[in-house]
Amino acid sequence: MTSDPLRYFRIEARELIDQISAGVLDLDQQPGTDQVARLLRFAHTLKGAARVVKQQDIADRAHEFEEVLVPHRDESPPALPADEMRELLRLNDEIAGFVDALSGPSPTAPVPLPGAAPPVDLGPPTPTAVAPAPPEPIRTVPLNEPTNQAEVDQANAAAELARGAEAASGRAPERAATADLDELLDAIGEASSRIAPLRDGGRTLAKLHRTVEHLGDRMRVGRTTVTDAAARTAVRRLAGELGALGRRLTDAVDQVERELDEVRGRAEGLRLVPAGSIFTALRRAVRDAADAEGKRVNFHATGADVRMGPNLLNLISGAFLHVVRNAVVHGIEAEDQRLAAGKPAEGTVGVHVERRGRYAEFRCSDDGRGFDLAALRRTAEERGLLRPGADAGPQALIDLVLHGGISTAPGVTEVAGRGIGMDVARDVAAQLGGEVSIDNRPGQGATVRLVVPLTLLSMNGLIVEAGGTTATMPLDAVRRCVRLAADEMIAATATARLAHEGEVLPFLPLAGALHAVPAEDGAGPGSGVAVVLAADRDTVAIGVDRLAGITTLVARPLPDLAPAAPVIASVSIDLDGNPRLVLDAHGLVAEARQESAAARGDQAASTRPKMPILVVDDSLTTRMLERSILESAGYEVDLAASGEEGLERARSRDYGLYLSDIDMPGIDGFTFVARAKADPQLAHVPAILVSSRASAEDKRRGAEVGAAAYVIKGEFNQEELLAHIRRLIL
Repeated sequence: MTSDPLRYFRIEARELIDQISAGVLDLDQQPGTDQVARLLRFAHTLKGAARVVKQQDIADRAHEFEEVLVPHRDESPPALPADEMRELLRLNDEIAGFVDALSGPSPTAPVPLPGAAPPVDLGPPTPTAVAPAPPEPIRTVPLNEPTNQAEVDQANAAAELARGAEAASGRAPERAATADLDELLDAIGEASSRIAPLRDGGRTLAKLHRTVEHLGDRMRVGRTTVTDAAARTAVRRLAGELGALGRRLTDAVDQVERELDEVRGRAEGLRLVPAGSIFTALRRAVRDAADAEGKRVNFHATGADVRMGPNLLNLISGAFLHVVRNAVVHGIEAEDQRLAAGKPAEGTVGVHVERRGRYAEFRCSDDGRGFDLAALRRTAEERGLLRPGADAGPQALIDLVLHGGISTAPGVTEVAGRGIGMDVARDVAAQLGGEVSIDNRPGQGATVRLVVPLTLLSMNGLIVEAGGTTATMPLDAVRRCVRLAADEMIAATATARLAHEGEVLPFLPLAGALHAVPAEDGAGPGSGVAVVLAADRDTVAIGVDRLAGITTLVARPLPDLAPAAPVIASVSIDLDGNPRLVLDAHGLVAEARQESAAARGDQAASTRPKMPILVVDDSLTTRMLERSILESAGYEVDLAASGEEGLERARSRDYGLYLSDIDMPGIDGFTFVARAKADPQLAHVPAILVSSRASAEDKRRGAEVGAAAYVIKGEFNQEELLAHIRRLIL
């Protein structure tokens, strides 16, 4: 690499500039002494670093920055006037200009002149990567070993960490330059190539081990000329040592391969940039536009940790700078108008980034007035885009905005009025193969949505195996992993539903969704794991055979000529260069819902009862769980919290079945069933007792009072319960 004495200063300075910019905007919206103290630390660090490398202009501006803040250090809360806030931003912009000048002029953008006022149109910034701290990886376990509870607990902990990282918008800098990353990846490739001989050596060692064992066997049965006991002992010892050495070598190679795979995934991820790196520029654009318009606007953003290629993010950043300015200028009303409309005096503009399978969705939403449809119609008619008096609906008028050149601003200002804002968003969508749309809510605001395909995406994944196929699920969509016994897996597969934490979730066996070839032995499903996934504000359970660890990977798009099932989002490449499926959480949720609805429809067509079921139980949790199970199976359900209430309800409506607990205040379940059987009006209705009592005496007593079935809560199986109900009602 070439010697560059200012290289690390530029890296540090750019980090501090970004932190200062974000800190000033924080101070503007939520004044606090901690923000002032943090900004003073950043400025002081920058000043000291600049003096070390003899950059006096930067040190002087940092000192001026400190001078503005120091008088407010002890104020609680600090009260900086608007002109001082503008001065802080101006000084930070000047420092940024000086730092950019240290690198020479950019081939694509002019370098701001030192001391010059910052341009109003910030343009697409070069994002500074923000790398949220990844969760500690769980070591991969051999795929042929069943998942145990410890591995399920580790997966749950890792998923919780991943969701925490998703919610955070940390500002840890990306320090590695592209050249450094290339060297790192080359080194990993070299190390990977050296593993192959080790693995060959392991196989050779295993062959020698088998040969020595065979020789020892022959000696033991007297089929060789060597009869010396010492020699036989030596052969046995050698065989044991070779076996132990071979196992250690194999374990070491497997461990190195897993760690290299983890390192490579993280190294490739460093090529990508988190979406949160553009939030500061967008926030600054909102603040500047609001200042120019004399409005108060709050900015918030989510999805900072979604990582993607820097070129894609730069293009979207440039487009969204125009979109957020338009939201402030055209969407957010003046303060008196907002108050008259019953809205808060301060408007809100939000930017949200979300990964949706193969795509990334960027949304800009505001709570303003929405698009002025009457003004759009007038402008479109004046420009000849719409015939006067033409019948154009609201959506047709909104679509005209995307055609370009339409602005409802009364005049051209520094931040609006030229009608090019949506042109940029449309052009970026076309360039990236995506689409842009507008959702207008008159009087409530508008949302501009830009959806683009992802070429590369860094993510944390949960490796699973199902039906002999290995795949990766997005870890941030995993809510919990639950071990299932063989009978539970069979019941969930048969009904396409799983009872979990008081609700019934659609259940999808992953092997079926992937069309995996079943084992040749024809054995039915054994124990496994239900991975609870959440997407599209919906939750489902996905059945897998076992968990195989946590990994960091870079997902790549599927080839154009390789269509895949909707549950597959992309592929990653493992250490051996083989593709591994990356699953789409949204596709899995949709598939699970569809399969569950189909199963429920089949059951409803053949077994849906005309008569409702009465559930009698003093436990709210049990009542709600049983109702959820029964309603999911297509039954109408009424509830009673005591035996007395149950009898009252039973006499007021015709039921097809009673489902009753035993231990309840007042009359117990035995008495409830006995009285129902003694009543000529109710005697024909079958009853099932559901209780934690498991003794033979209790079961005998239940049969004596007339219960048609007895279900033990500790051994509760929803498919068994439904089978009893279908048998008794039909």
